Amino acid sequence: MKVTLIILGCIVGLIFLLVIASTIGLVFFRGQARQEAAGLLSSTSKEAGAVVIESDLEGLPEPVQKYLRYTGIVGKERTRSVRLKMKGRFRMKPEQGWFPMTAEEYYTVDPPSLVWFGKVNTFPLLSVTATDKYALGKGRMHVKLLSLFTVADAKGVEMNEGAMIRYLNEAMWHPTTFLADYISWEHIDSRSARVIMTDQGLSVSATCHFNEKGEMVNFTADRIYSGTETKEEWHTPLVEYREFNGIRIPYRGSALWKLEQGDFHYIDVEITEIDYNSGSTY
Repeated sequence: MKVTLIILGCIVGLIFLLVIASTIGLVFFRGQARQEAAGLLSSTSKEAGAVVIESDLEGLPEPVQKYLRYTGIVGKERTRSVRLKMKGRFRMKPEQGWFPMTAEEYYTVDPPSLVWFGKVNTFPLLSVTATDKYALGKGRMHVKLLSLFTVADAKGVEMNEGAMIRYLNEAMWHPTTFLADYISWEHIDSRSARVIMTDQGLSVSATCHFNEKGEMVNFTADRIYSGTETKEEWHTPLVEYREFNGIRIPYRGSALWKLEQGDFHYIDVEITEIDYNSGSTY
């Protein structure tokens, strides 16, 4: 009996130490992400940006003009920086169950950059944390178990392209960015347009799909599928719009891969908080 109690005591002690270490690791890892975001935010102009006027939309494809008017950006200050919080659910494999997720994210517009920090609670006392970054044409994803042990640290050409596509996609949350000099548009039809982003000598493109109301309802692109060298069709269907700080954005949406064996729907997100031009981290 005494031996059993000693073993149980050791197990409880180890669990306690692991929880403490994980908590410290989370604070440190999130702090690193915020510090990096703060460095990017400090490089943006502190002066008020120009106000978007109707003539800024001239020459854009008709559905894009309608969409940008719908967001309410005409008459609003151009976005220089963004910070937001989100919640949702995530899974890593098609056959896997869903896990709750929370995250915070930061963007700059000139130059374009992003820092995302997220936490996925996989099991009691077990979590996965990650950062996803884009700056100066470079992308990087760093994943840790319990915020302590690195399980993935992806860099390289594929990550650069993927991170740029992510930035272009998420401009839907700060839509004045779609008027930036490094973004251009091509007409497709009355309900869709091709968007191109060029930064640091690299270009990526996607198709934006709109409804009658003017809402962007999907964003599709060919993107390298995780863990492969193959490009697959990537979709981010958008569910619902909401007004934040006078700007209408899709605050609920998903992301999925169109694979040969079927759709792999891997994330649902909901924006819970967003600020424009605050220039600071949480």
